[in-house]
Amino acid sequence: MNPIERTRLGTTDVEVTRLGLGLAPLGGLYRAVGAAQASATLERAWELGFRYFDTAPLYGAGLSERRAGSVLAGKPRDEFTLSTKVGRLLVPGREAPRGGRHREPEPEPVDHNDEIWAEPVDLTPAWDFSADGTRRSYAESLDRLGLDRADVLHIHDPDDHYADALAGALPALAELREQGRIGAVSVGMNQAEMLADFVRTGHLDAVLLAGRYTLLDQSGLAELLPLCVDQDVSVIAGGVYNSGLLADPKPGATYDYLPAPANLLDRALAIQDVCAAHGVPLRAAAIQFPLGHPAVASVVVGARSADEVTDAAEMFAHPIPGQLWRDLKETGLLPEEVPTP
Repeated sequence: MNPIERTRLGTTDVEVTRLGLGLAPLGGLYRAVGAAQASATLERAWELGFRYFDTAPLYGAGLSERRAGSVLAGKPRDEFTLSTKVGRLLVPGREAPRGGRHREPEPEPVDHNDEIWAEPVDLTPAWDFSADGTRRSYAESLDRLGLDRADVLHIHDPDDHYADALAGALPALAELREQGRIGAVSVGMNQAEMLADFVRTGHLDAVLLAGRYTLLDQSGLAELLPLCVDQDVSVIAGGVYNSGLLADPKPGATYDYLPAPANLLDRALAIQDVCAAHGVPLRAAAIQFPLGHPAVASVVVGARSADEVTDAAEMFAHPIPGQLWRDLKETGLLPEEVPTP
């Protein structure tokens, strides 16, 4: 596969490369990265032809956006596509990362997922799916990025806030699109069912589906992906390694950010064995698999170093014989009905 091939999102004019770079790790996800390493990672991605970058206010409470902007603001704006997210505002009052239990008073309902970020900042994310909060979030993101626009805005993790997102964030994004201030409206989640509900509103150009269309989990295939084909909504596939298990299956590997259950570890190892019989790294099969479905426009992978970016590009371009996919189906490791590249 060609990682720098471009395709459009839905019926919009927004184009993404088939392989995009997810910038959560550059916000210090689980361990510190630092500004210099973040810049080197982004520069390597640019050198290799990545032109789609995905970030969010949540990622390091603004660190990822600032680090992205420090590099991308110096690139020709029409040559790349950038997405960021709404649904969380950054408010004062975060303690040192992974530190003691003291917090400043919380002026808004706070998202305590901020505790997975390893670099110290003085902000914390607070949920806000209102129309005003959405517009404010976008303005603050642009300020951190040092850019005049994002191409795609995702409503970020509205799992427990569906009604608020439907009444507030979604109309606000549609208005921004109508005004030409963004090019595409999307929702990003770790589940497929609610994404299908959002698609049915008729207001989306894309969805970012994390971890639910992978070699280990094809739950997105039951309803969401066929619906997206029918509605001309593009799918951006994230979490293709299921947070680590499909990158390096071994005891202690994580699946959806928790230690992998034994049955899933065994299945990942079995898939790895089939891949090895064809001389294909498991990572290559994992990163290419989602693009077998016609709804999937792009695969987004995270990287925290230039070497990880290089590896992702190599895995995306690694030749995979059709027999590998057939063997996975014949051994029951993939369902027969799953489309493959």
